[in-house]
Amino acid sequence: MLSFRLPGKASRTCDGLSRRHLLRLGAAGLLPALTLPRMLAAEETGGPSGRRARAKSCIFIFLEGGPPQQDMWDPKPEAPVEIRGPFAPISTSVPGTIFTEHCGNCAKIAHKFTVVRSHSHNDNGHATGYHYVMTGRRPTFADGEHPIPTNELYPSLGSMVARELGSAGGTVPPYINMPHPMGAGGPGFFGAEYAPFVIEADPSQPDFEVKDLGQLEGLSASRQARRQRMLAGLEKDRQRAGRAAAMSTYYSKAYDLITSPAARRAFNVREEPEKLREDYGLTQIGQSALLARRLVEAGCRFVGVDAPGWDVHFNCFPSLQGDLIPPADKAFAALVNDLEARGLLDSTLVVMMGEMGRTPRVNAQAGRDHWSMAQCILFAGGGTRPGQIIGATDKQAAAPTRDPISVADLLHTVCSLLGIDSHKTYDDPLGRPVPLVDGGKMIPGLLA
Repeated sequence: MLSFRLPGKASRTCDGLSRRHLLRLGAAGLLPALTLPRMLAAEETGGPSGRRARAKSCIFIFLEGGPPQQDMWDPKPEAPVEIRGPFAPISTSVPGTIFTEHCGNCAKIAHKFTVVRSHSHNDNGHATGYHYVMTGRRPTFADGEHPIPTNELYPSLGSMVARELGSAGGTVPPYINMPHPMGAGGPGFFGAEYAPFVIEADPSQPDFEVKDLGQLEGLSASRQARRQRMLAGLEKDRQRAGRAAAMSTYYSKAYDLITSPAARRAFNVREEPEKLREDYGLTQIGQSALLARRLVEAGCRFVGVDAPGWDVHFNCFPSLQGDLIPPADKAFAALVNDLEARGLLDSTLVVMMGEMGRTPRVNAQAGRDHWSMAQCILFAGGGTRPGQIIGATDKQAAAPTRDPISVADLLHTVCSLLGIDSHKTYDDPLGRPVPLVDGGKMIPGLLA
């Protein structure tokens, strides 16, 4: 078993899970250095379901830790200060709809996306809630145990998309995570070929590069070519069948990706104009969103952006107004505008959410605690109807009062927008048929 530490600043949630926590790579395989050849098998075994869909890809921004609904997109200005918090409400481009003052960029384009205010479930744990939201299945571990990846059995949404849609014929893998693995983003029993290609670097840093696409130190292009010719000579007269033949093909595809100038260009966010980079924000979430747009342009089907830091138990409002809400607000608004300007918004579904919301009442430490019973989800593009507020919560933003949306509803809706039959079944390791999503209905009013 291989172990290593993730680069970059540690980000810890209250349960002790750190982004520098040791990742252990076993048979499930989460990282591209070990799984890329097998992952490329999805191009052959996956494919469009045949259902008509406007969305061809999905960018899924995950605000890990739990963004506070009442401090962002579901303000309660008439509530007491210990409920509403210190942030003032502001008008948006949709008459009658308000956000809070630190969501100003999203407020200007509220007519271009929809907010679901009534997403609700009852798992209040970080790792367990993450698992539930990304797989639609209750975890078999207790919060705080932190198996890596957390979804050892059930596939994540990204892996479902990779298996069902395969490659879009571009130069990049169908499923990508950045700037580190999504905690519950693994392939489960689907196997390593449907694991994400993980970009383990912060695209906002000046020295950002995708290590797996870089040239090996001391290995020139001519030397690589000689090695490939030697390998081809050795395998020329060998009869390969079954898995051996398939793996030989996938290693060849992996080599093509590593040596592809087009793939390198897709990952090179520095090619973007400086003004556009500033529009997204020179932050980790901002540049990850910009890189995600480049990757769907290049043919990626599902880009998962993991944005940690939202576990705001203590003195939360300075960090919310300085470090958390404005970068997320800026990144989401810039992404929607950029996709629209390029004619890509209709074919790209953008989702932004976390594993939970935060408690209605501010605690004694001037923070908000875990609260999964009410949270917001932002949807843009991909065949959704913009400019709406779907669902509502009570006067404390504590529980849905209209159109409650479940985890199964969320996953079924995303799959359906991408033309995937969420009720399709695959056999698990014990031979039991398991549907991609266990139940669920379309979010009412979301479909354009």
